[in-house]
Amino acid sequence: MDPLKITVVLSSIALASLAICWLDYKKGWQLADWLNGRCSNPFIQANLSHKTESGPSNDEKDALILELKERVQILEKIVTEPAYELNKKLNEL
Repeated sequence: MDPLKITVVLSSIALASLAICWLDYKKGWQLADWLNGRCSNPFIQANLSHKTESGPSNDEKDALILELKERVQILEKIVTEPAYELNKKLNEL
């Protein structure tokens, strides 16, 4: 084979690989998995984290974070109070 044919074949393989990866990313098809024998039907939508999020929304996450921060602040206040240390020492006796 001459160098031009080798270059064309390798370029074609590279472009086909890029096209498969792009379709996997954009459409959720599992073509690369199918070609590697990891799934039986490549056109069943995969659970893609960048497409749909099955967990709580960002607003719910932000609300949970704020709630947890408030709880931590309350616990810090309780633990740093002098009465807490006194109760702890009394309970140890």
